[in-house]
Amino acid sequence: MSGRNTSRAGRRRRLLDWYDRHRRDLPWRAGTGAAADSYGVWLSEIMLQQTTVATVGPYFSDFMRRWPDVHALAAASLDDVLVAWQGLGYYARARNLHRCARMVSRDRGGNFPEDEGALRALAGIGPYTAAAIAAIAFDAPANVVDGNVERVMARLFGVETPLPKAKAELAARAATLIAPDRPGDYAQALMDLGATVCTPKAPACGRCPWQNGCVALEAGDAGRLPRRTPRPLRPLRKGVAFWTLREDGHVLLRRRAEKGLLGGMMEFPSSEWRAADWPPAAARRAAPVAAAWRELPGVVEHGFTHFRLELTVMAATIDGGAGAGIKGGVWCAIDRLGTQALPTVMKKVARHALASAKS
Repeated sequence: MSGRNTSRAGRRRRLLDWYDRHRRDLPWRAGTGAAADSYGVWLSEIMLQQTTVATVGPYFSDFMRRWPDVHALAAASLDDVLVAWQGLGYYARARNLHRCARMVSRDRGGNFPEDEGALRALAGIGPYTAAAIAAIAFDAPANVVDGNVERVMARLFGVETPLPKAKAELAARAATLIAPDRPGDYAQALMDLGATVCTPKAPACGRCPWQNGCVALEAGDAGRLPRRTPRPLRPLRKGVAFWTLREDGHVLLRRRAEKGLLGGMMEFPSSEWRAADWPPAAARRAAPVAAAWRELPGVVEHGFTHFRLELTVMAATIDGGAGAGIKGGVWCAIDRLGTQALPTVMKKVARHALASAKS
C-alpha cells in the first residue's frame, strides 16, 4: 500500500474510479452520464430517511408509477399518499412530502431550487436532505453526510469521540474531501462505500479504495469505530385500543390529530398512552361509546423510536347509531381496512382482534 497517493485529490480520484466500476444500480439513480431527475432524487431521499435501500425500492417505483412528477403528487389526496406510504413508517415524512410537493408545484412551477438554503425552506427538507438533493440532482459541491459517511470518516481519520457527540467533527472531516468535479457522483460514491465496503460489521478493508492512510485500518481495529454512546432504555407506555364492531361487519375508525405522533393517520379509537396501567374501569371510561366492552386476551406490542408501547384491546358490538357522534369517526368494512391509512401498530390491533374472534 505504500507509495499510493493519500492527498485529497488522490483520494477523490480513487473513490470516483472505484464508483465508476462498482456503483450500485438503484431505481432512483441516473445512469452513467445521464442527468439526474430532481423529483426522483427528492422523493428517494425523503423515503430513505431512517429506512433501508432494500425497503425503499418497491415504494419508490410505486410512487413514480402513480405520481410520475411533482404536479401529480401535489394533486393527490393526503389519504392516498398516506395509504401508499404504509410500511415506510415515520408518517410525518409522508405529510411533509405531500406539503412539499404542493409548495413546489404551486410556488415554483414544479421546479426544485438548486440552492441548499432554498431547499431547506421546503417542508420536510433538513440539512442532510438539502445537501443530498443539491449534490445529486444539481451537481453542487455540498457536504452530504449520512450514517454511512460518518462511519467512513470515523475510520479514515481515527475519530474516537463517540456518536452522536462526534457528528460535527465528522461533518467537518467530510467537508475537507468534497470533490470540486463530479460532486454528485462523489456524494453517491461515498455513501456506496459505507453501504457496501466500510460496513458497520466486518468491513471489507481489502476492497476499499481508501485503505491507504486509513487510521483505523492501520491500527487493526476498523470495526471498532465509530464509537457510540450507549442508548438509554426506551420507556414503556400503555394504552387501550377499542375494536368497535357494528352488527353489519363495519368497524369504527377515527383520524388522529394532524400534529403529533402518527398525525393524520387513521386509528381504532384508543386511550392516551401513558406509563401507568389501565384498570378495567378506567379503560371503559376511555371508550368511544358506552357498550358491553370485553377485554381480549394478550396485548399488542409495538416499538417507536423513543418508547415501547403495549396496547390492551377491548371489543364490543354495537348498533349502527351508537358511534355516530364520534369526532372524526368513520365506519369501515373489515375487508376494506387495507384502503385506510392505518399505521403498523393499528394493523397489529386489527390482526389481534380478528384472531381473537376466530379462537
